Amino acid sequence: MLFKQQALLRQKLLVLGSLAIGSVLYLVARVGTLDRLQPTCPIEGRLTDPDQIPLRTLQFKRGLLRKLCKGNASREQTHRQSLVQQLPRAIIIGVRKGGTRALLEMLNLHPAVVKASQEIHFFDDDENYARGIEWYRGEMPFSFPHQITIEKSPAYFITEEVPERIFKMNSSIKLLVTVREPTTRAVSDYTQVLEGKERKNKTYHKFEKLAINTNTCEVNTKYKAVQTSIYTKHLERWLKYFPVEQFHVVDGDRLITDPLPELQMVERFLNLPARIGQYNLYFNATRGFYCLRFNIVFNKCLAGSKGRIHPEVDPSVVTKLQRFFHPFNQKFYQITGRTFNWP
Repeated sequence: MLFKQQALLRQKLLVLGSLAIGSVLYLVARVGTLDRLQPTCPIEGRLTDPDQIPLRTLQFKRGLLRKLCKGNASREQTHRQSLVQQLPRAIIIGVRKGGTRALLEMLNLHPAVVKASQEIHFFDDDENYARGIEWYRGEMPFSFPHQITIEKSPAYFITEEVPERIFKMNSSIKLLVTVREPTTRAVSDYTQVLEGKERKNKTYHKFEKLAINTNTCEVNTKYKAVQTSIYTKHLERWLKYFPVEQFHVVDGDRLITDPLPELQMVERFLNLPARIGQYNLYFNATRGFYCLRFNIVFNKCLAGSKGRIHPEVDPSVVTKLQRFFHPFNQKFYQITGRTFNWP
C-alpha cells in the first residue's frame, strides 16, 4: 500500500514538474514574441511626450516604420498613425572614418530618434540637390512629429557648397562632427580605399608614398586623406554660416573605447531626455568594439567592415604627420572649446 502511494506521489510530482517547465518555456517564448510583434491599431494620444517614451517603444517604432516604408500601409493608415516624413533637425556632417556610422546607430537606441538608414548625399551631390527639397524629404524615414530625424553623410563636412545649402534649408539645424586623432583617421581612410582596390584586384600605392611628397619629403597636402584630417580648415568654412553653438564635436576614438559619456553629451546637445544607458552597450571582445542592445532579444553590431586592421606605417612618417597636424589641432581646440589628447 505504501509503495503504491509513493508511486502515485512520484507520478503527480512528475506531472507538476512537466507543467511548470512547460509554463516557463511558454512564457519565455511569449516574451520574445511580444517583443517582435507590432501593434496594428491606431495609438492616438500616446507617445506624445518624449519624456514618457519607454525604451521598448523602439520595437514599435522600428516594426511599424519598416512596414510603412515598404508600402504595406495605405495613406489612411499612415495618417491615422500620425506618421510623417520630416526633414532632419540634426545632421552628422562628418568626418569620414571618424565614427559617423557608429554614432548614428548608437543614437538610434534612443526612442525619440529616427535615422535615415542610407547616406542620402543630398547637399554634396549636385544631381541629387537639383531634385529639390521635397525629394530629400521623401528619402527620410517615417516618424512621429515629436521624434527627431537624423541623417549622416560624411562628405558634407569637406564639400564647399554644403554649408550654404544646409543653411538655406534650416539655419537653426544642429550639426554633429565626429573626429579622431588626425593621423589615425588618415590611415583608416587609406585602409578603406585599399580594401576596395584589393577587392577589384587593383594595385595601390603604399600609404607613405601617398602621404609624403617624394620630391620635397614634406607632407602631401594634396592627398585627400590628409586634407580631410585638417579639421579646422573645413570647420572655418561652416562657421561663415552657422555659429559655433550649433556644432557638437564627438570624440570618435572614445566611441570605440567608452561610448556612453559621448552619447550622453549628444543627448543633452539635442535636448533629448536621457534614455541611453550602459545596458544598451556591451563590449564584444571578438569584434573589439561596443555593440548595441535594444532589448532582451534584439542586439546589433556594426558591419564587419568596421574595425579594419590598419597596415603598418613607417614611424617616421607617422611622426611627420603628427607634427604637421599639431598647429591645426590647436586651432581646432580653440574654436570648438574641446581639447583632445592628440600628439
